[in-house]
Amino acid sequence: MKKLGIALGGGGAKGVAHVLMLEALEELGWQPYCISGTSIGAIVGALYASGLSAKSLREDLASASFSVDGSIVEDIFTKDLSRWWDMLDLDIGGKGLLDVKDFLARLDSKLKVSSFEELAIPLKIVAADFWKREQIVFESGSLLPAVHASMALPGVFQPVQIDGRVLIDGGVVNPVPFDVLPADCEVVVAVDVIGHREPIDGNPLPSFNEAVFNTVQIFEKSIVREKLKQRAPGIYIEPEITDIKVLEFFKAGEVFRQAEPAKERLKVELEKLLD
Repeated sequence: MKKLGIALGGGGAKGVAHVLMLEALEELGWQPYCISGTSIGAIVGALYASGLSAKSLREDLASASFSVDGSIVEDIFTKDLSRWWDMLDLDIGGKGLLDVKDFLARLDSKLKVSSFEELAIPLKIVAADFWKREQIVFESGSLLPAVHASMALPGVFQPVQIDGRVLIDGGVVNPVPFDVLPADCEVVVAVDVIGHREPIDGNPLPSFNEAVFNTVQIFEKSIVREKLKQRAPGIYIEPEITDIKVLEFFKAGEVFRQAEPAKERLKVELEKLLD
């Protein structure tokens, strides 16, 4: 079977759709030769590369917990708290709105490995150097700090310091990192879960938070479009995910429903290669 590399892009809660794409590979008996990931793609990629199945990921990724203002908040991704999120004051002293300590502890317990070298599948994780304004690609050494850096969305999570660098979410430099996969990959699959947003209740003017987060996604989509002009992957999959906000993980079931057609498209494309 050909060497397949798969790039899992950033997109917050929409990134649970990556699980379905990994299910497609499993159903065809195709194990990735290498995985690359940005932000939520780095999280899913690390879990899968550590040996977890897509089925177990589907069960686990719909729930998580963070800390807000230093206190533990259970079920942060519930519908009620998501409504509260829209009213939050983002004046947070530069540290970030959410504390990821508890989430990282849970992630660490799921991974059961501490380094890239221990992974069952090679993995490349993308983050961004805040001060140098450049891409950083992790593929060796400690795993959890690299994942943490890749998901450090500015204003939501505090930047991460590694080896003297201040690092933030990899989506600001490489939202769908198919171009960092090894050159010897014979099949390259890129999964773009940036998704789409529509006006709320017919009002074309966004709220403050909507303006901030959707503007970031406009930037990310622009980067992807330019990359595709320069070097397109063999298979580009863009699930039609609409109106799912960054932290709405309680809508995982809806994300899975919306992403199902993309999973089937991916299987069709891969089956052509198998034939």
